[in-house]
Amino acid sequence: MNSWGRAIGLGLLAWLIPFVVAFLAFPLRESARPVFESVMAVTVAGTAAGLGLGYLRRVPRVRAREGLAVGIVWLAICMLIDAPLMLFGGPMHMSIGAYLGDIGLTYASIPLVTWGLATAWAAGARRGA
Repeated sequence: MNSWGRAIGLGLLAWLIPFVVAFLAFPLRESARPVFESVMAVTVAGTAAGLGLGYLRRVPRVRAREGLAVGIVWLAICMLIDAPLMLFGGPMHMSIGAYLGDIGLTYASIPLVTWGLATAWAAGARRGA
C-alpha cells in the first residue's frame, strides 16, 4: 500500500458518501425499492471510482495490485463501520445473511472498481499514454 493514512481517510469517505445518500434516499426504500437499490449501487461505484482516481493520482508507479489492495481496505472499512449499524442498531435490523446479500454485495464492487482503474492506469503507462 502506497499510503495507509490516505487509504484509510479515503476509506472513511467511501463509507460516508453512500451513507449520506442512503439517508437522504431512505424514503425510496419503502416506496420504490428497486430505485433505491440502483441509486445505492451507482453511488458506491461512483464513489469508488472518484476516490480511486484521487488515491491513484498520488501513487508514483500504479500497479493493479495497489488498486486491489486499496479497494479491499475500503471494503473492510465500509463493512466494519456499516455492519454493526445494520445488524444491531438503526432502523433496519438485518440478519447477517441479508446484510451480506444486499449491502455487502454492493460494497464488493469497491475493490473491483479500484482494481480496474489501476489495471487500466498501469496499462496506459506501459503504452506511454
